[in-house]
Amino acid sequence: MVLEDPTCTSKVRPGKKVVLGVGSLDAAIMFIGEAPGAEEEIQGEPFVGPAGQLLNRMISGMGITRADVYVGNIMNWRPDLPAGEDGVQTGNRPPTEREMAHCLPYLRAQMDIVAPRLLVALGASAAKALLGSKSFGALGEVRGRWHDFGGRPLMVTYHPSYILRSPTNRNKRLIWEDLLKVMERAGLPISDKQRGYYL
Repeated sequence: MVLEDPTCTSKVRPGKKVVLGVGSLDAAIMFIGEAPGAEEEIQGEPFVGPAGQLLNRMISGMGITRADVYVGNIMNWRPDLPAGEDGVQTGNRPPTEREMAHCLPYLRAQMDIVAPRLLVALGASAAKALLGSKSFGALGEVRGRWHDFGGRPLMVTYHPSYILRSPTNRNKRLIWEDLLKVMERAGLPISDKQRGYYL
């Protein structure tokens, strides 16, 4: 499978891996992030770094496991940045519109195979790729509400890295309220304890 496009501003770096989605092929819920980071680029699996570990805990809080859902990204490789003298890229950047448009067909193909009933966009880049780059300014304008992508209900929420940068109970509660809506729509049981997380 060739994922390089001469019109894109980046490509899969030598010695690194293409990162497609992973999880249950019968998943009712699909979580979608923006692009792989350093750990994902090495392991070839999405959400395995600190944000991925937090996502796993969020999924567990919903009463399910990562093995029950499908997890992917808009972009299938780490967006390129200049490497240092040692040849190692440090840092990450959001994918460009062109990069996301190039990779979106691969995400759609994964959706066709898995056929999730619900989609969860994690962060502004994923939301813009799915809703349109000009569909909103700040993420708060669209998060916490149901949207549509390809005939599937789409919930937009903050990326787990948002919590890592600002781990207040208020921010945790914002994401948790969005996940409660996902649980309700998916028909998952919700306990009083779960409803009260981060209050």
